[in-house]
Amino acid sequence: MADINIVQDHHLSHKKAHEAAQKVAAKLAEEFDLTCAWEGDDVLRFERSGVSGSLTLLKHQAHMQIKLGFLFGAFSSTIESKVAENMKKVFAGK
Repeated sequence: MADINIVQDHHLSHKKAHEAAQKVAAKLAEEFDLTCAWEGDDVLRFERSGVSGSLTLLKHQAHMQIKLGFLFGAFSSTIESKVAENMKKVFAGK
């Protein structure tokens, strides 16, 4: 089992950060066939067989935590780089 933790700084309002998180979730859902659901207003949970995690919004940071099962663990570095790049693009505008 592999764990991925990504922290992305941002300077967005809560509303804009929420919209950015939704964009990240849509991309994850499309690429990895995940189901996503908000838990409260600050935590977005996602899962599928072999993958689970959350995206937590803080005032100036977004924290992504992903747990990969055995089969997905072999691709952890590829998954981490794709997710980190997407988060950077969406939250930091780069």
